Amino acid sequence: MTATYAVSDIHGHPEKLAAALHEAGLTDAEGNWSGEDARLWVLGDFFDRGPDGVGVLALVRRLVAQTEAGPGEVRVLLGNHEILALGMRKFGDTFVPHEGITSRSFERSWALNGGQDRDQELLTDDDVDWLLDQPLLGVDADHLLMHSDTEEYLSWGDSIDEINETIRAELHTDDITVWWEIWRRMTSRYAFRGAEGPVVAAELLDRLGGRRIVHGHSIVADQLGISPAYLTGPLLYADGLVLGIDGGAFDGGPCLVVKLLPV
Repeated sequence: MTATYAVSDIHGHPEKLAAALHEAGLTDAEGNWSGEDARLWVLGDFFDRGPDGVGVLALVRRLVAQTEAGPGEVRVLLGNHEILALGMRKFGDTFVPHEGITSRSFERSWALNGGQDRDQELLTDDDVDWLLDQPLLGVDADHLLMHSDTEEYLSWGDSIDEINETIRAELHTDDITVWWEIWRRMTSRYAFRGAEGPVVAAELLDRLGGRRIVHGHSIVADQLGISPAYLTGPLLYADGLVLGIDGGAFDGGPCLVVKLLPV
């Protein structure tokens, strides 16, 4: 049976990702794929906050290429910081039209959210084209995989295929308001917390498939009220319907490579 793993929110720390993948047995001492028929899902946020988002992207793309040529598989989902980094590259300081707001731009949001000049300088056209074709959502056996802990995905469709197709088309437009709406919706969070969280999670699973949601985006340690440095694993919550895997790598926490068990 194929073993399935997920990791998220590396935020410019390729050395943490490399170490975590090796510890999980998915790469060898040289950093090459050794996971045999394992499948790894990378749930977005390669960029920003940390020093080397392009290094994270290069590592992931190398493993994708290795698994395409041999056993195993690496799949990538877009996070909100991919949208932000690509939007910054595409639109820069262009004003985003909005009533009553005069300073809204991708450049401003990128700077406020830990954008790194180095990433913008080193990101290639080939990298951009590759990222633009990655999906937002995936389902793997019992698990519905996404970056953000939000219901906003449903604004783009009623199925995983429809949502992914809609986003792919929208990201291939030059409409800054369309891009901004993707960024805005994907920054929302905490939909599965609180008393209503299990209800929201159950409804999303019913509509999109799977028996458990796996997400990044919101640091697990914040939910636990501890420093990310003390975090040792993911958080299962919302009556067991949701698994949060963002270890807060950019904030002193671990890069969590989580083996997904049958539900």
